[in-house]
Amino acid sequence: MDTRGMNDETQNDSLEEFEEDVTEYIGKDEHSKSLALPQQMMPRRMYVLPVSNRPFFPAQVQPVVVNQNPWQETLKRVGETDHKVMGICFVEEEDAEAGVPSSEQLETVGCAVRVHHAQNESGKVQFIAQGLQRFRIVQWLRRKPPYLVEVEYPAEPEEEADELKAYTLAIISAIKELLRTNPLYGEEVKQYLSRFGPDDSSPLADFGASMTSAPGNELQDVLDTVPLLRRMEKVLLLMRKEQEVARLQSEISEEVNAKVQKHQREFFLKEQLKVIQRELGMAKDDKTADVERFEQRMAELQPPEAVQERFRDELEKLQVLEQGSPEYGVTRNYLDWLTQVPWGIHSEDHFDLAEARRILDRDHDGLDDVKDRIIEFLAEGTFKGEVSGSILLLVGPPGVGKTSIGHSVADALGRKFYRFSVGGMRDEAEIKGHRRTYIGAMPGKFVQALKDSKVANPVIMLDEIDKIGASFQGDPASALLETLDPEQNRDFLDHYLDVRMDLSKVLFICTANQLDTIPRPLLDRMDVIRLSGYIAEEKLAIAKHFLLPRLLKRAGLLKKQLNITDAAIKQVIEGYAREAGVRSLEKLLHKILRKGIVKLLENPDQPVKVGVSDLQSYLGQPSFKKEKSLKGTGVVTGLAWTAMGGATLSIEASRIHSSQRGFKLTGQLGDVMKESAEIAYSYVSSNLKRFKGDPTFFDKSFVHLHVPEGATPKDGPSAGVTMATALLSIARREAPQQNIAMTGELTLTGQVLPVGGIREKVIAARRQKISNLILPEANRGDYEELPEYLKEGLVVNFAKHYSDVFQVCFGNKPRKGSSVH
Repeated sequence: MDTRGMNDETQNDSLEEFEEDVTEYIGKDEHSKSLALPQQMMPRRMYVLPVSNRPFFPAQVQPVVVNQNPWQETLKRVGETDHKVMGICFVEEEDAEAGVPSSEQLETVGCAVRVHHAQNESGKVQFIAQGLQRFRIVQWLRRKPPYLVEVEYPAEPEEEADELKAYTLAIISAIKELLRTNPLYGEEVKQYLSRFGPDDSSPLADFGASMTSAPGNELQDVLDTVPLLRRMEKVLLLMRKEQEVARLQSEISEEVNAKVQKHQREFFLKEQLKVIQRELGMAKDDKTADVERFEQRMAELQPPEAVQERFRDELEKLQVLEQGSPEYGVTRNYLDWLTQVPWGIHSEDHFDLAEARRILDRDHDGLDDVKDRIIEFLAEGTFKGEVSGSILLLVGPPGVGKTSIGHSVADALGRKFYRFSVGGMRDEAEIKGHRRTYIGAMPGKFVQALKDSKVANPVIMLDEIDKIGASFQGDPASALLETLDPEQNRDFLDHYLDVRMDLSKVLFICTANQLDTIPRPLLDRMDVIRLSGYIAEEKLAIAKHFLLPRLLKRAGLLKKQLNITDAAIKQVIEGYAREAGVRSLEKLLHKILRKGIVKLLENPDQPVKVGVSDLQSYLGQPSFKKEKSLKGTGVVTGLAWTAMGGATLSIEASRIHSSQRGFKLTGQLGDVMKESAEIAYSYVSSNLKRFKGDPTFFDKSFVHLHVPEGATPKDGPSAGVTMATALLSIARREAPQQNIAMTGELTLTGQVLPVGGIREKVIAARRQKISNLILPEANRGDYEELPEYLKEGLVVNFAKHYSDVFQVCFGNKPRKGSSVH
């Protein structure tokens, strides 16, 4: 190798300058005896700097960045030396992150480097390190920054030339391979060749190791290995791993590029195909296709002139808008909705009353009065030639078939049926739509119903209208006023479409459990049809004709595989499912079927038959025991109405003591019922003499009036006569007539006022096998309207004044004028 002298004219940041500085000590001519060898010029004591990312190798020339605190002092002291040499030792990253590493954490073997161009910037010290030679720490002279150590420079043992050459060629070949897969290594190779020749085996091995992305501990293992052949073996293994990683990266990159190029090619070909098709008239762009589709839809409809004009305006706007603009999407969605409303498209009504009666009987057992009312409604439409102008409201307990009646009416008329629930609805936009200025605006439910049904005269059912809510977003019940008013819904305005729609041809059917929570203006627009609960005979027929066959079909069973006797079904009704509807009954029958299927799977050849004696094994103990009528002085049975149907209500009165006058009420009674009790107490107290009681009884008695089942809230103005009878019973010390139930409100003058829910209360009395009833005279008409099968076997006494009630409860025969059925 040629020998070069020192160059005193140093330049900043030039690699050639570093080489000239090196030649001052090292030289390029190995055989020159006039220059000192590196081993002779390297210091025995030097400062040490730890690095955490990867070890530094003698063949490297790279910038190094460290924190000013605490390593600035180390670099300052190195700069004051003549040789400008310091040691760099590797330390594990987790040790370095903990703070200043201790001397024990630094590796023993490091690399001596010459420091060039150290400078401070933003709390960091940056310098260029020129790797010189390995060293091994012999002794620590200072164990706190700046670290000072005494070192030795291990000599490389002589190696066999042929093996050395073979490993050298292998490493050179590996470097060439890495250069082909990653051209970024080219600059590092140029730096290496500017300092060493390709035949310098030791620097070549170190350079090869520095080119790899191996972890720090593996590179430190290479640095620790002084014997050249062993070191070259390790370096060659690392480079083979690097080649494999580079090859995989290259394959992945080529695969990704191939996919991207394929997609780009397909995209360009498709775009060219679109252009060619448009030029030939074979295809249209998206905007033209949208415009033609909307025009075709509207041509098949019969919209009013105002709608046609709005359509033309919006279509012209769509044609001038760019497809990428937000307004294009808004306008396109509006036209999409506008052209899907069935303007002028009506289905033909089937006016066949006999067929309508057949459909109603097919789908429902019982409810004869409701069916008659539906037939009357359809008859009126038949006479007029159209069904319109009436909003039906079906009111009744849960599970009595309100929704299914809506389906039956739609089937009888041959109309499309659309149902949605307004229960819990709090936003009026659900009814009248959002304005188009809002993001995500949509039409209201009625526009969606017309779109889905594809006719302008469907049957629309509004379920649970008594549970509609209100919030800061509006009052949906008020929004329904326009919709459900036959005089207003001819010009219904949806906020999204913003054009008038005719909903007068739509048949609206609403359902509710009670009327109390429906706003009065909304209730006035509807024709109320009440559905009361079912008696046991009706439930049995429903279970046999509808519930059980449907459950068997769902389970894939045949009747011969699993049979439930009529007596067992009746026992389920009376002992487990006494509610007004049949929903719980269906669940219990389903439970029996599930348990029966288990038995069928265990014994496939043995049919399952469920009788009365088997019910406890299927359903457990009955929820309702056979009730014994409460008898005795001060005990009277009243009739009550609840949202779940009718119920019997026992009322008990008792004299606690006679030391002072007092009156106590229990049973979780509402305000109205408490008022009824106070009125009854006052009326009976002031009229005891008239009813043959001790006039001074209440003056000296503390009376307790109790309505059992205190956990259940009870309220309503129909228990006045019942409470008065219980109080009068204890005052007369005489039990009232047995097997009698009553209802009616009482005034302070003894007048009996009418009450509601007569049908439900009569059904409740029949369910409890009570055959003697007392009803207000003003409710005689409600009772007469009941079906004959409900009135059969009942003795009903109508009372105008409480004296009529007294005659029935404490006399020997019903008062003259009462009805007997």
